[in-house]
Parts: sequence; C-alpha cells; structure tokens
Amino acid sequence: MHALRRTCLAFAALAFRWLTPPSLDAQIEAYRLRDCGGSGVASSQFATYVLPGELVVYPYYEYYRDRNAEYKPSELGFAGNQDYFGRYHAHEGLIFLGYGISRRLMIEMEAAVITAHLEPSPDDPSAFPVNGIEESGLGDVEAQLRYRWREDSDGGPEVFSYFESVFPFQKDKRLIGTSSLELKYGMGVSRSTSLATFTVRAGAALIDGAAELGEYALEAVRGVTGRLRVYCAVEGSQDEVELLAEAQALLAPGVRLKVNSAFGLTQKATGWAPEIGVLSVF
Repeated sequence: MHALRRTCLAFAALAFRWLTPPSLDAQIEAYRLRDCGGSGVASSQFATYVLPGELVVYPYYEYYRDRNAEYKPSELGFAGNQDYFGRYHAHEGLIFLGYGISRRLMIEMEAAVITAHLEPSPDDPSAFPVNGIEESGLGDVEAQLRYRWREDSDGGPEVFSYFESVFPFQKDKRLIGTSSLELKYGMGVSRSTSLATFTVRAGAALIDGAAELGEYALEAVRGVTGRLRVYCAVEGSQDEVELLAEAQALLAPGVRLKVNSAFGLTQKATGWAPEIGVLSVF
C-alpha cells in the first residue's frame, strides 16, 4: 500500500511538472543558452561569452576604408589646426585572448599590428604630402577586467562592468597606435528574451588627463540554429556612430568562424570596416 502510494505521488509530481509552465528563470536560462551558449561572462568581442576555466583565442583580420577621415595637420606634424577630411585605409591583424577566472570575473588582452595610409583633403593648404603618409607597426595594445555583478534572472537583468587600459606603446607614431595611457570604465545591462538577448552599455574614458564620454552601444544577439548565431548593434563614441552586423558559424566543437562589418552612420565614423577570424575555445 505504501509502495503504491509513493508511486502515485511520484507520477502526480511528474505530471504536475509536465503541465506547469516553466518559471521565468528557466525561460531566461533557455534563451541565454540559445543566444549566448550558456551563462558565460560577456567579453568585449561581439557575442562572445567566456565560462570559468575557458581560454578563448581569437586571431582576426580587419580592413578599414574611410573617404571622410577627420584629421588636423598639426596632429600629424604639419602646420594647421583646422579640421579636414581625407581618405584613409588600413589593414590590421589582431590577436584576442580571454580567460574565465570565475562565473563573475574574466580577464582579456588584445594586441594588433597595422599598416595605415592617409591621403590629405584637396582643401588642405599645409605641407601634407599629396600622396599621403603611411605608417606600419604595433597598433593598440589593451587589457580588460570584466566583472558580472548579477546574472540575468526573474529578479532583474544581468549587470556587468569593465575596466580597460590602453597602453602607450607608440609615442613616435602619429597615425597608428596609442601615444598616451588611456583608461576606460563602463557598465552594461543584459536581458535574454524570446526575441533575442539585448545589451545596453556605456562608459567613460580618461585620455591625456581629460575625462570624456566613452563607448556606448545597443546590442542584440540571437542563436538562429545550434550552428549559427547573428549579432547586430549600434555603437558609438562621441559623435562617431556606426552600425555593426556579425554572423558566427560553428565549424567544430569550440571553433567558430566570425564574419562582421561596421558601417559608419555619421560623418566622423569609419565608413566601412569588415572583419573575419576564427575563434577557438580551450
């Protein structure tokens, strides 16, 4: 009799579980698994999340083309403080490394080598060479700490922050790299929904001892299938705003092909910047 009672209670509990809709927490977890591959900490790379103990390695190539690149001749070693718009293009190879320390904390580093060319505006009366100037060598080198204050749940959205340092390794170059230490701090909130996982973030920067508005963005990522993930965003810094779109294809377990492009929405933003690379998780 007791055995029959226990069996009936077990079946009743199982039926209740089948008939009762999942909690909001369970729904959010399912949406996040679909869009982000789990509960990893968001990195600075688009739609890339790092779990504890994971090492992410992402070598990639990026091209820049801008027909309205803003510059001051004085900033490039020539006379004149007026702003002009020239033609700019660059080829850049980058390596990104990210490591998940815990469910809340991750660290990342990124370094680049770049070749950039800038042609002057026809209206520029300075001694800027007509054929333009070109520089190559070490590009930006930066590091970040990213911390998640809370995970997405029915109690509220995910909240995270990050601290970034860009190192001054190019004091003698004017067109590439960073000549003075840059410090950046930002925060963001993220929410997984039936439509997609949305993120809003904004930050501040300290450059040459002066504080200014940092990067800001509205992002959305959606897992279309188990092998395909798409991402789009509007991202800006000061008055440079661009539209971003990316597709990620799973090539093998832990290996993703990432292809994206940025399109300038304002005059001062880079006109076009496509990117391609292969991301590996160890």
